[in-house]
Amino acid sequence: MSAARPAVRNLFSRHLASAASTPATAAVRPAVIAAAAGAAQSPSCRHHQFHSSAQLEARRRPRFKSVRAEEMGLVSEKKVQEYSDKTFPRYTQEEMEALAEQYSPAQLAALEAGEAAIDPRDLTIQGRLRVDPYRMPYIDDFAEIQPIIDRRPRKQPPPDPNARFMNLDEFTEDLIKWADKFQTGPVTGTLKKLTDFVPKEYRKKPEGQWPGAIRDRAHEDFALYIQEEASKPPTDPDVAAVSGPTDADVLEYILERSSMTDGNRTSNSALAPALPAKVPGVTGLYKNAIDPADEGLDDTGIYQELKKRTGMTVREIMGIRCAELVQRFVSNQTRLGKIRSTSSLWVAGNGHGWLGIGIAKSVEPMAANQRAKMLAIRNMRPIRRYEERTIYGNVEAKVGGSVVRLFSRPPGFGLRVSHRIFEMCRAAGIKDLSAKFIRSRNPLNTVKATYDALTSQPDPEEIAIGRGKKLVDVRKVYYGGAVH
Repeated sequence: MSAARPAVRNLFSRHLASAASTPATAAVRPAVIAAAAGAAQSPSCRHHQFHSSAQLEARRRPRFKSVRAEEMGLVSEKKVQEYSDKTFPRYTQEEMEALAEQYSPAQLAALEAGEAAIDPRDLTIQGRLRVDPYRMPYIDDFAEIQPIIDRRPRKQPPPDPNARFMNLDEFTEDLIKWADKFQTGPVTGTLKKLTDFVPKEYRKKPEGQWPGAIRDRAHEDFALYIQEEASKPPTDPDVAAVSGPTDADVLEYILERSSMTDGNRTSNSALAPALPAKVPGVTGLYKNAIDPADEGLDDTGIYQELKKRTGMTVREIMGIRCAELVQRFVSNQTRLGKIRSTSSLWVAGNGHGWLGIGIAKSVEPMAANQRAKMLAIRNMRPIRRYEERTIYGNVEAKVGGSVVRLFSRPPGFGLRVSHRIFEMCRAAGIKDLSAKFIRSRNPLNTVKATYDALTSQPDPEEIAIGRGKKLVDVRKVYYGGAVH
């Protein structure tokens, strides 16, 4: 038990006090009396005696230096008032008269109430005002959205899931709608406004404050004026040269105009809308004829789905290097007995930095191998290769109990790895590499760990961009590019 606890400390204090009043030897009594007197006089000393921590009684210094009010010029009430009048001036009589012409009496009363509710002295003492050249012309901290002043934030609706690409007729109609938005007549810039058809005393007031008869009369005169201007013949013979869309408008139409039947509707998402789902009840009922572009290499249609997913031709798919790395025989216990199946792991690569693995299981070994091979081709991912022969630095990955370490090696070192990693390196186009298994050597986990290590290599260019540095390969600089 620690002697620094309050109960034990009080017990020791009472023991020392009682020891001072009881007779004892002459040699011990002065020391005991001094200890009791010190404990009775100074509790902090008693705490210091029975506690191992250092006692901190000094005041902690602040982390930041305080700015005095004298330096800010806000010591006296007179200076505060002068600063408030200079920074937050009140409306003058001329400004109030100008506001009275723009606002109704009720709005003006609300404005005066708001000005009276805010004390300029509070803004001077407690306010935080911007002094940069990009500040707003009015004071606001933009902490919340004000429905009267600010616009309501509107999010774009989600994309239409039933949108499709426009056909020729729909595209022509959309192009005509886009072209109709541009001006086809002369640019005059002298058209009158609606306020020009009302008396002068109402021109500076909003339309809602006009009398009903004057407002109706102004609308009739303005509509008649627009019809007369529209029926006038063009005076400029080269009107076609000064009207219509500009080059910037045409470029915007080409780059930003939607080519789908979604009404050119934008979305908050940066992803393209997904393709619509297949029509239920029709999927799989019709089979396409043999594609003549396959050159007779896939008459059975095995590679048709893979060709659609990857965008490669059948000849390119058949040219990919594939190899079986792991094969297991598994069983599933059912009420009818054990159902034996075959599980296969295949690797696929084009020999130029692309590698993928696929795992499939089936009762028939050939079906499992075919499925795993297709998955490996479909799952191919780019692998970083330094000088197209080795990896970037040393990489480590762990799957289950298997830990794999890959090491980059100089030119001519070769592939000094196990046979499974050897096949993966050949498929990816890696020529110089060494590997080490730290723990378990499970075939399936080692292949997965090696694939994770190859796909998670550090990118020097990405690191250089993150640090704001410029990356230079020293070997290419000093050896003139002759690094192979």
